[in-house]
Amino acid sequence: MRRSVLVRFLGLSLAVALGAVIATAVIATYSTSEQLQGEIDANTSQLQVDGRIYAELSRYAADHSTWSGVGKLVHDLSDELGRRIALTDPDGTVIADSARMLGAGPELPSVPAATVDARTQGIAKFSGAVSVWAGRKTALAGRANEVVSAAAMPGLYPAYPGWGLTDKEKHERDRLAEQAAECYRAQGKAATVSSAGGGDLPVVMVESGQAADGTSLMQVSKPGATDDACMPPGLNAPSAKARLVNDDEIRRATDCLAASGQDYTITEFDGLRAVEPKNKAELTGQFLTCTSEARSQALAPYVAPSAKLYLGAKSTFNVFSGEGMLRTAATALGVLLIAALVMLFAGRRLVRPIVALTGAAQRMRNGDHAARVPVSGKDEVARLGHAFNAMAESIQRHDHQRKAMVSDVAHELRTPLANIKGYLVASEDGVVPLDRELVTSLLEETGLLEHLVADLQDLALADAGMLRLHKAPRDLSELVQQVVSAHRPAAETAGVSLTADVQGTAHASVDSARIRQALGNLVSNAIRFTPSGGTVVVGVRRVADGYNLTVTDNGSGIADKHLPHLFDRFYRAEQSRSRTTGGSGLGLAITKHLAEAHGGRITVTSRLGSGSTFTIWIPAG
Repeated sequence: MRRSVLVRFLGLSLAVALGAVIATAVIATYSTSEQLQGEIDANTSQLQVDGRIYAELSRYAADHSTWSGVGKLVHDLSDELGRRIALTDPDGTVIADSARMLGAGPELPSVPAATVDARTQGIAKFSGAVSVWAGRKTALAGRANEVVSAAAMPGLYPAYPGWGLTDKEKHERDRLAEQAAECYRAQGKAATVSSAGGGDLPVVMVESGQAADGTSLMQVSKPGATDDACMPPGLNAPSAKARLVNDDEIRRATDCLAASGQDYTITEFDGLRAVEPKNKAELTGQFLTCTSEARSQALAPYVAPSAKLYLGAKSTFNVFSGEGMLRTAATALGVLLIAALVMLFAGRRLVRPIVALTGAAQRMRNGDHAARVPVSGKDEVARLGHAFNAMAESIQRHDHQRKAMVSDVAHELRTPLANIKGYLVASEDGVVPLDRELVTSLLEETGLLEHLVADLQDLALADAGMLRLHKAPRDLSELVQQVVSAHRPAAETAGVSLTADVQGTAHASVDSARIRQALGNLVSNAIRFTPSGGTVVVGVRRVADGYNLTVTDNGSGIADKHLPHLFDRFYRAEQSRSRTTGGSGLGLAITKHLAEAHGGRITVTSRLGSGSTFTIWIPAG
C-alpha cells in the first residue's frame, strides 16, 4: 500500500465498494427478515384471508358465466386484505392481476395457490352418497360467540336453493323470513333475520334458552319442520335457475349411470334432487365419474370457466416507499460517512507531502534555495519528493556556481584592468615613460581581457545551445600537427618538449577550428603545469567507434579530490599557480562543451606527481 498511490487509491475504492455491498446486504437481510417474520406472525390470519379470497372468487364464478368483470373484485380484495391476487386461464393468459399496471406487472409465482372451478366445487360424501353441499352459514350463539348449529342441507352447489335467485325471488324470501320472525316473536321468543347477501337465503335466528352466564342462546330455525308452524314452506325453496340446472344434472347423470349399468336412487332435498347409489355401501368410481361430469356439463353455461389463482405479497421492500426511502437514506448516509472518514484519513496522508512540496517551492521562489522536503516511503509521491530535492540541490549548486563565476569573472577582469590603469596613471604622472616596453605590456594585458571575454562568450553560447559548428571531413592527424606547431614556441619558452604522436590518417566530420581550440586549451594547461625539462605528447588513436585525441604530460599531476570538479567553470586545482600563469579557469569547461557539441566526451586520468592524460573521444564519420 505504501509503494504506489495507484494501489492505495485502488484499495480505498475497493474498501468503499465493500462497504456499499455490506450496506446493501444489511438492507436486504433486514427487509427480508422483517417480511418473513411478519409472514410467520400472521400465518394463521393469512390462511383465513386466503380462504376468504378463494370463497369470494368462487362465489363470483358461480354467479357469472365469464370472468370479464372480475378485475374490480380482485383489486378491491387486494386493497382490503393486502394480498396480491392474480387469475389466469389454464394456458397462462392473465385474466386479472392486482399488481398489473399499464399492461405489465411482476412475475407470477411459479405454482398457483388454487384452481377456481365452479363446475366441480362442492362434491363431498354425505351419508355414504355422493351429493352436493348447500352450505348454511354458521350461526353464533349470542354474545358468547358459541357455535350452536350448522344446518347443512344436501343439494346442488353452487346450485343450492339460494343460488340464482332473481331480485323478485329474493324479495319474496325476505318477506317470508320476516313473517317467520314475527310468528316467533308472537310466541314470546326473540327472533332475528340474518342475510349475508349475494345468493344466500335469509336465516331466522330464534332464542333457545340461556347460557350459564345469563346470555341468550340462539339457534337456526329448521325450515320445513312439522312441529314448527312459524316456518313457511317456501322460505327455502330453490330458485328457478337452480331447479333448471338441477334437472339438467339429474338427466345427464341418470343417462350415464343407466348406460354403465349402475343402480341408483333419486332423493329430494327442499325441492332439489340428488342421485345416490341404490346400495350406499357400493359407491364406485364410475358412479363418481357420471355424477361429476353431469354436474360440470350442466353448470358450464352458467358459471365462469376454470381459472388458476395466484396469491402473493401485495408489495416487497421498495426503496421509493416512505419507509424504504428513510431506511435507504440512513444506510447511504452511514456509507457516505464511513467513506468520508476513510478518504479524509487517506487524503490527509496523501496531501501532507504535497503541501510540503508546495511550501518548499514557494520558499525557493522567495530565494531560499536550501529548501528541502522530508521524504518517506517509496511511492510516486516519495519519488516526486526525491526529484524535487534533487532539483533544489541542482539549483542551489548552479546558483553557487553562478555567484562564484561572477566573483571569479570580476576578479579575472580586475587584475588586467588594474594593471592597465596603473601603467596609464603612472605614465600620465611621468613616473613611468610611455615607451615601447610599456606599450607591449599594455597589449599583453589587453590580450588577456580579450581572451577572457572570448571564453565567456563561448560558454554563454554553449549554455544557450547556440554554439555553432561548421563540420566537414577532416584529418584529425593533420589537426594535431597544427596544434603542436602553434604551441611549440610557448613550450620551448617553458623548457617543455612538445611532440605529436600520429599514425596515418584519421578522417572524421568535425569543425576544425573548434577541435584546434579544444586541443589548444589542453596543451596550454599541460605546458603550464609541466616543469622545465618535462614532455607533452599530443596523439590520435583509432578506437572501435571513433578516435581518441589525447594530451599526456609528466607534470605535477592532479589529486583525486579535484578530478570530479576539474571541468567546472573557474575551478582551479592550484589557485595560486593558476593566477601566476594567467589562466582564466574556463579552458577545461569550454573544452568539455566543444567535445559534447561534436557528440563526443572528455575524460581525465591522473596521478599526483606522475602527470595527467586528457582524452577527447570523437565519433568516426
